Amino acid sequence: MQASDRFNINSQLEHLQAKYVGTGHADLNRFEWAVNIQRDSYASYIGHYPMLAYFAVAENESIGRERYNFMQVNNILSFCLVF
Repeated sequence: MQASDRFNINSQLEHLQAKYVGTGHADLNRFEWAVNIQRDSYASYIGHYPMLAYFAVAENESIGRERYNFMQVNNILSFCLVF
């Protein structure tokens, strides 16, 4: 691997990190990374109906209640990053 290859890879990584929020950056600490992962997971659960139905059946709750609970947790996680 040559120096130019390393520079190219690093510049591509920096470009991806600037373009997409969830890929992180050099100053991202472990807590912020974990909160991003959790927030993205809950958003995915809300957006994919079969996963939401699976959680509803597993917890013996309605789908609407599960969606509400996930949205509440997602709002709390978003608030954690602010402070």
